[in-house]
Amino acid sequence: MALKPLHDRVIIRRLPEEEKTSGGIIIPDAAKEKPMGGEVVAAGPECKTIEAGQTVLFAKYAGTEFNAEGEDVLIMREDDIIAVVEK
Repeated sequence: MALKPLHDRVIIRRLPEEEKTSGGIIIPDAAKEKPMGGEVVAAGPECKTIEAGQTVLFAKYAGTEFNAEGEDVLIMREDDIIAVVEK
């Protein structure tokens, strides 16, 4: 990606949306909620705990959505990230 976040900002690619419930019910597009987790694509130079490649959770309305090179991504401050998912 040709974008480089500044200061303490991170660029996040959302996790894929769930297509069906654990019971097998298919969720229509109109009823889907956007996932509150994603993969960090890039981190600014002032980020202390977040690095590219990590999977993170963030608040429901955190960040600003935009389309970069045909891909929908979020940009937000490091403070908006509430947890790192450890594998």
